[in-house]
Amino acid sequence: MLSYPSSPVILNRRQRTLKIFILVLSAIFVLVILNSPISSRSGVYTIQAGDVAVQDIQSPRTFTYTSDILTQRTRQQASSAIPSVYLPVDPAIKKRQLEKLNDILQYISNVRDDAYATHDQKVSDLSQMADIQLTDESVQQTLSLTSTRWTSIKAETFNVLDDAMRITIREDNLEATRRNIASLVDISFSSDQVQLISEIVSPLITANSLYSAELTAQAKAEAEQKVEPVTRSFVMGQLIVQRGQIVRAEDVEVLKFLGLTGQDNRLLNFLASLGLVGALSIFVVFYAMRRKASPMDDLRSVVLIALLFNVFFLLARFIIPYRVILPFIFPMAAFGLTLATAFNLETGLVFSLMLSILIGYGLPGSLEITIYYILGSLTGILVLGRGRKIASFFYASIAISAANILVVLAYRLGDPSSDWVGLVTLAGASLTNGLASSSLTLILQYILAQAMGITTALQLLEISRPDHPLLQYILRNAAGTYQHSLQVANLAEQAAEMVNADSLLVRVGALYHDAGKALNPQFFIENQVRGSENPHNNLEPAISAAIIIQHVTDGRELARKFHLPPRIIDFVLEHHGSRITHYQYNRAVELAGGHINKVDMELYRYPGPAPRSRETAILMLADGCEARARAELPQNEDEIVILIKKVFDTAIKDDQLIHTKLTLSDLTVIAESFKRTLMGVYHQRITYPELPQLPEETPSR
Repeated sequence: MLSYPSSPVILNRRQRTLKIFILVLSAIFVLVILNSPISSRSGVYTIQAGDVAVQDIQSPRTFTYTSDILTQRTRQQASSAIPSVYLPVDPAIKKRQLEKLNDILQYISNVRDDAYATHDQKVSDLSQMADIQLTDESVQQTLSLTSTRWTSIKAETFNVLDDAMRITIREDNLEATRRNIASLVDISFSSDQVQLISEIVSPLITANSLYSAELTAQAKAEAEQKVEPVTRSFVMGQLIVQRGQIVRAEDVEVLKFLGLTGQDNRLLNFLASLGLVGALSIFVVFYAMRRKASPMDDLRSVVLIALLFNVFFLLARFIIPYRVILPFIFPMAAFGLTLATAFNLETGLVFSLMLSILIGYGLPGSLEITIYYILGSLTGILVLGRGRKIASFFYASIAISAANILVVLAYRLGDPSSDWVGLVTLAGASLTNGLASSSLTLILQYILAQAMGITTALQLLEISRPDHPLLQYILRNAAGTYQHSLQVANLAEQAAEMVNADSLLVRVGALYHDAGKALNPQFFIENQVRGSENPHNNLEPAISAAIIIQHVTDGRELARKFHLPPRIIDFVLEHHGSRITHYQYNRAVELAGGHINKVDMELYRYPGPAPRSRETAILMLADGCEARARAELPQNEDEIVILIKKVFDTAIKDDQLIHTKLTLSDLTVIAESFKRTLMGVYHQRITYPELPQLPEETPSR
C-alpha cells in the first residue's frame, strides 16, 4: 500500500471573501423576497369591503359554504316583497260615517229652515262647518235649493256614501276613492248638484280596512323563515376577487371562510423568515466545510449556484402565491437537475431541498407544495444521475411526473372538497411539470455552457467522440501522442472513480491534454520512430525546453480554436503544473559545469498554473506515471510501486498539489488504482520459443 502525507490546502483569501459575500448577498435577497408584497408569507389578506382589489385571488380548492350575508340579503328581499297586511272591512265604520252624514245633513236643513236668521248668517253657518268644507258656490246653491230638490240631494248623498263604503278602502286608495265620488252620483243631478254632493260625501269617506302592524310583521317573519340558507360553491382556481374591482362584503366572507383574512404582523413575519434563512445559511456553511470536495470550493461554481437559486426562487415566489394550477406546473425540478448535471448528484439534492422549503414557506397549502417539489426534484435527480444520455432526461421527466401525481393524490384524494375534475387537472399539471423540468434543464445546460463556461456531461460526451475534429487532427499528426492520451485517460478515469471525482471530465481532459504536441509531433518521443535520431540532441537545452513547454500554450490555442469548454482547457494548462523540464535543465547544468547559478531555472519551467482541482491533479499524476512507465517498462509489481511513488513524491515536493483537496486517503487510493491498471498493461509476459526453420520446398516445375 502506498502512502503519502496530506498536502495543506491553501485557499485564496480574496476568493474566499468573494464567496462569503455572494452567500450573504443571496441570503439577504431571499429574505427581502420573502417579505415583499409580491411574496407575502403570512397567507392572509387585509382587504375590507369597499377596497379596490390589488391582485387576483383564486380559490385554492373546491368547496361549498353557507353565506350568512347572502342568506340575510335574500331574507330581507323576501320580507320586503310581503305587502302590508290589513284587517277585513269593518261595517261599524260605514255605520258611523252614515250617522255622521245624517248629522251634517240635519244641520244643513236646520240652517236652511231657520226663519230668524238672515241670509248672510246662514252663509256663515254653512261655511264654518267642522266636518266638511263647502265652497262659496256650493253654500249659495244649498241655500237656493227647493225643499223637494234638497230632499233628493240628501237621499242621494246617503246612497253615494253607502255605495262608496261598500268597497274595501285602505289608506293607499283612499284619495282615489274620494276622487271617484262624482261617478257614483245619479245622472239626474246637474253638475253643480253633483259637485255639492261630492263636497258633502268626500270628507266622510274613510278607510274601512285598517293596517295591522302585527299581522304584517308575522307575514314577513314567515316569509323569511321559508328562505333556505344560501350556499356558494367555488371550484379550484375560480376567481374570488378580481384585481381592480371593488371588494364586496360577500367576497370578504369567502376569504374569512378560507382563513385568508387577518392582520399581517410584519415584524413577526420578518423575524420568522429571518430564522429560516439563518438556519439554511448555517446548513450551507457546514455543508461546505464538511465536504472535502464540493462546488462550493470554486468561485465560479458558487456564482452559478447562487444565480440559479435566486432566479428560480424569485420566479417561484412571484408566480406561485395564491395560484391554484401554476404551482403544480412550475418546473422547480429543473433547478436540481441542472446542478446535478453541472456538478454532482449531491449538490442537486442539497440545494433542491433548500429551495423547495423556501418556495413553500408561509403560503397556503405550503406543506403539500413543499413535499411536491422535494419528492419531484429528488426523484428526477436520482433517475437522471449525471445526465450522460439524452434518454435519461426522458426517464427523469417520467419519474418527476409520477412522483408529482402520487403526491397530489396523497393530499387530494381523501379531501372531501376535492372533485375528479380538479384531480385530473392537477394530474395534467404534474405531467406537464415533469416534461417542462427536463426540457428546461437541457436548455439551461446549453445556456450555461455558452454564457458561463460550465462544462456539462452532454457537452463532454459530444467532444469525447473519436470523430471530433481536434481528436482526428491529433490522430493524423501525432498518433503516438493520441495513443499516450488514451492510456492516460484510462489510467486517470479509473482513479477518479475510486475517489468520487468527475471521471468523465478527467477522461475527456486526458484526451486533449497533449493536443499541442500535434503541431510539432517530431519533438516528442512517443511520436518518434524507433531508432531515428532525436531532434533534441542537436538543440541547446533552453531551446529544447522551450519547444517542449510550447506544447502547453499550443494546446490552449488549439482548444480555443476548436471551441473546447474552459474546463478542458484547464487540463491542458495544468497537466504539467509549474514544474520544470528536468532533463533539459539537468543537461543545461551539466553544460554549465555543474554551476546551478549559471542556469536560469525559469527558462525550463512550465507556465502552469499548478492543478487547481482534484481532476487536473489526477491527470498530472496519471500523465507522469504513464510516461515514466512507458520509458522504464517495469517488469513487476515492485517496480511499478516504486515508479508511482517517484511520480507522487515529485509532485508533492514541487508543491503541485497544494491547491487541490486531495487528502492522504485520496492519494493512497489513486496510487493503488494506478498500480492495478499499470500491472494490467505491463504484466510479465512469457517468452515464446522460435519455431524451427522448415526446409525450403522446391517449386514444382
